[in-house]
Amino acid sequence: MIRHGITLIATEIKIVKLLLSNDDGVHAPGLAALADELRMIADIKVIAPDRDHSGASNSLTLTRPLFLQPTSEGFYAVDGTPTDCVHLGLSERFGFAAERVVSGINSHANLGDDVLYSGTVAAAMEGRFLNHPAIAVSLVNQGNNHFETAAKVVGRLLQNDLLHPLAPRTVLNINVPDIPYEEIKGVKVTRLGHRSRGGEPVEYVDPRGRTRYWIAAAGAGDDAGEGTDFHAIEQHYVSITPIHVDMTRYDAIEHLNRWVGDLS
Repeated sequence: MIRHGITLIATEIKIVKLLLSNDDGVHAPGLAALADELRMIADIKVIAPDRDHSGASNSLTLTRPLFLQPTSEGFYAVDGTPTDCVHLGLSERFGFAAERVVSGINSHANLGDDVLYSGTVAAAMEGRFLNHPAIAVSLVNQGNNHFETAAKVVGRLLQNDLLHPLAPRTVLNINVPDIPYEEIKGVKVTRLGHRSRGGEPVEYVDPRGRTRYWIAAAGAGDDAGEGTDFHAIEQHYVSITPIHVDMTRYDAIEHLNRWVGDLS
C-alpha cells in the first residue's frame, strides 16, 4: 500500500541524482509535473525530445548529429528520440552523474504489449546500467489529466523502501490511475498483461489525392485478469511491473534444441 505517513517536503538533503526524460516532448505537462515534484527530494536534470516521439521505442539517431538546446524552464531539448536524450544525459560530457533515470509522466497508459513500442519505457531502459532501477511512469489517462497524482506516487516510492536493491538492469514500469491521489487504493506489483490485436489502419486521401494511413489504436486488454497491470488499474491501484531487456524465451530453449538436433 502507499504509505500515507511519509511526508514529501522540500529539503536540502537530496536523496539521489535523477535524470528525467519522456517521449511526449520537453514541453509536455506530465514532464513538468514530475520535475516539480521530484526536485524537492532530488537533484534533477531534464533532457527530453523537442517534440512528441510516442511509439519511438528504443530507436537511436545514427544518421545525423543531434542538437541540444536549453529551454526557458531550465530543461534541455534534443532533436532526437527518447533514447537519444538519455544516452546524451548519461554521458560524462555533460557533467551530471545520474544515479537513476525516471521517464514520464507519459500522457497515456503503457500496459501489457505497449512496452514494446513505448518511448517512455525505452528512455528508462537506457538507464538500465545504473546502480538503481530505472523508472517509467505513465498516467492511464481518462481525460482528467491527474499528472500530479502520478508525480506524487513516484515521489513517495522514491522515499520509501519499495525501491531497495533489485536485480541489476531492472526497469520498473509504473502505471497510475487518472484519479485524485486520495482515491488511490494502494500499490500492486503486477505482471504485464496482453492486448488483443489493434484495429485496421485508417485509410484517407490527402488534398493532393494521395492515399495515406493512420496507425489504429491499440487493442483492448485481452489477458487482463487478476495479477496483471490492466486489472490493477481497473481496481484503482498503482501497477508496478518489473521488466528487463532479456527477451529470451527460456521455456522454449529445450524444445528448440530438440528441433535443431533433428535437422542435423
